[in-house]
Amino acid sequence: MHVLILGGTTEARRLAELLAADAGPGLRVTTSLAGRVAAPRLPPGEVRVGGFGGAEGLAAWLGGHGVDALVDATHPFAGGISLNAAKAAADARVPLLALRRPGWVPVAGDVWHEAGSLAEAAELLPSLGRRVFLTTGRTGLAAFAALDDLWFLVRSVDAPEAPAPSHMEVLLDRGPFTLDGERELLRRHRIDVVVTKDSGGAATAPKLTAARGAGLPVVVVRRPPLPAGVRVAAGPEQALEWLRDVERGVERGGEQGR
Repeated sequence: MHVLILGGTTEARRLAELLAADAGPGLRVTTSLAGRVAAPRLPPGEVRVGGFGGAEGLAAWLGGHGVDALVDATHPFAGGISLNAAKAAADARVPLLALRRPGWVPVAGDVWHEAGSLAEAAELLPSLGRRVFLTTGRTGLAAFAALDDLWFLVRSVDAPEAPAPSHMEVLLDRGPFTLDGERELLRRHRIDVVVTKDSGGAATAPKLTAARGAGLPVVVVRRPPLPAGVRVAAGPEQALEWLRDVERGVERGGEQGR
């Protein structure tokens, strides 16, 4: 059985680790990384880097490499990749599972402002604060580039792409982050509003707790919806159980063929 994981997330790497520990002699696992991070944390198993050439290219790769199951474990905001995965899986008739960590949920004391896009988030900012902690990644800064009256602290793993805000400081860092560290960061930079995508997970959640404690507003960009009909697992353990079911089906098919 050959499993292709569309990776780049903590959950994708954890699933590859579970499969490596659980693997029998007939299991092959390939993780595909987009190649957008300069020094990614590599999972066990085979690794490929780069795109497939859209849904058609991915479907051809699935068929050409004998893939029996496809797991879309990309970032919750990698909407284009998820659309391509759904179409490719349908065209190649390969079972597909989306591995998605649950989104964040506001609790008492949170001051959240939801936005449907980065552009909507940028429109909200002038009424919420002047010193912005922007944690939406290195791409998409063009949405904030015209806000010349605001100052931005931009945190990302790699250097952000232009165009970008004219008044900003870049902090290159990778989670997980600590609550004490996030509190100190907000204090030191005199942040008065935080912008984040609803990435979910624990690695970057301390900024939400720190903002809550400081009474700061947080602009939360909602996730794009998954393609209709795609099955979803909330964690690597659930994805592993699904893959075991697929593997049993593959084995039964082989026995019937014999």
